[in-house]
Amino acid sequence: MNSSVATIEKIREKMEPLVGSRVRLKTNRGRNRIVENEGILDSLYPNIFVIRLNDKRAERCVSYSYIDLLTSTVELQLCDQANAV
Repeated sequence: MNSSVATIEKIREKMEPLVGSRVRLKTNRGRNRIVENEGILDSLYPNIFVIRLNDKRAERCVSYSYIDLLTSTVELQLCDQANAV
């Protein structure tokens, strides 16, 4: 098994107990555009995870790949803790 695949599996395993938890999401969209949101970790799939966001206008779901976490494009943190995933 490739080392990056093994690392992605470890990230997914760490996230499994967090499903249904409130998380803080910090997304780097490039060119110094950083977006911060809070939502609920809705579900995990083999290549992506889904976060349900509650905006002022509507509820929506966004998905990210585990590679985004690995490359620090996305930072995920429990709302009641200071430890980043």
